[in-house]
Amino acid sequence: MLENLRRVGIYVAVRGFLLFFTVVVAIWLVILIANMGGVMDKIIESQIREQVGLMFLNPDLQQLPEAMRRELYDRQVEILRRQYGLDRPFYERAARYLLNGITLNFGMAEKLTSDTGSKQVRLILVERLPHTLLLWGTGQLLLFFASVFFALILSRRYGSLADRLVVALAPTSAPPAWFYGILLILVFASLLKVLPYGGFVDAPPPPTRLGYVLSVLKHMILPVLAVFVNAIFASIYNWRTFFLIYSSEDYVELARAKGLPGRTLERRYILRPTLPPIVTNFTMSMIAVWMGGIITETVFSWPGLGRRLYEAIGQNDTPVIVGANVIYGYLLAISVFFLDILYAVLDPRVRVGAAGGQRL
Repeated sequence: MLENLRRVGIYVAVRGFLLFFTVVVAIWLVILIANMGGVMDKIIESQIREQVGLMFLNPDLQQLPEAMRRELYDRQVEILRRQYGLDRPFYERAARYLLNGITLNFGMAEKLTSDTGSKQVRLILVERLPHTLLLWGTGQLLLFFASVFFALILSRRYGSLADRLVVALAPTSAPPAWFYGILLILVFASLLKVLPYGGFVDAPPPPTRLGYVLSVLKHMILPVLAVFVNAIFASIYNWRTFFLIYSSEDYVELARAKGLPGRTLERRYILRPTLPPIVTNFTMSMIAVWMGGIITETVFSWPGLGRRLYEAIGQNDTPVIVGANVIYGYLLAISVFFLDILYAVLDPRVRVGAAGGQRL
């Protein structure tokens, strides 16, 4: 018993350290990419000089002597350079960004502000999180459970008309969700005028709580439908093929020959051994819920994290870009860590071994 606990402890510690190291490397790469290896410094400095130059178009300042205007110009540029941290080398600032990213201390945004007027990156991201969770959580949950349910039905009806129809429609999942979003807006908002073009709630918002909830649900229909239509047929096809592979195993044929009912057969002999990949797929889809979709949220003017990240990229707001990606990296690493442990519970074939820390 003690030996098994020791092995589990070593395995958990090693996996935790490796995943943390991976997150650190990912944060460093995000910082380098967001700053373009220091090239962004030159862009920001050019913007600073342009901004200060516009200030000196003031007629009162134009009357000052040239030497005084040059001195004031250089002084103001230097103040803004220090404000943006450009007075220090890039790699020194990148090391500070890395430490802040690891500790989730994202500091202040350079250009964006929260809806309440704050420049704290944490508030800028957190205030949009509920909207993203609502939209993408609804879409991903509906997509996941619907695809698994219909795939299980089709695995019992291989070669039927419905099965062939799903196979034929699977390539329709190639276009992204925002493409279907534009089509849905054209049909239901522009032509039929039965649903709103986008946004989170009617303007002005309904005064009652029930009216507010119904307004939000009305605005969710098109984006959720876009996410659902985008992936439903490919997802059903993937799971249907997966279930067909397991349903042809010898132990399933033996259980079928014993006369076990169809639902019992599916629950014990098909769904049970496929739980690890099902849980993996579900967990990964839930990770995507936290980040939303950049273009899809922009198309529907949905005030979520994806749209906020799009705004940060458009305005070169490095702290917000780094903060959003760091949060995603941590969520991914934590999910993978718990999945490794969950596998050993769900699948008896996965065991923590003595040699090398694990054995599959």
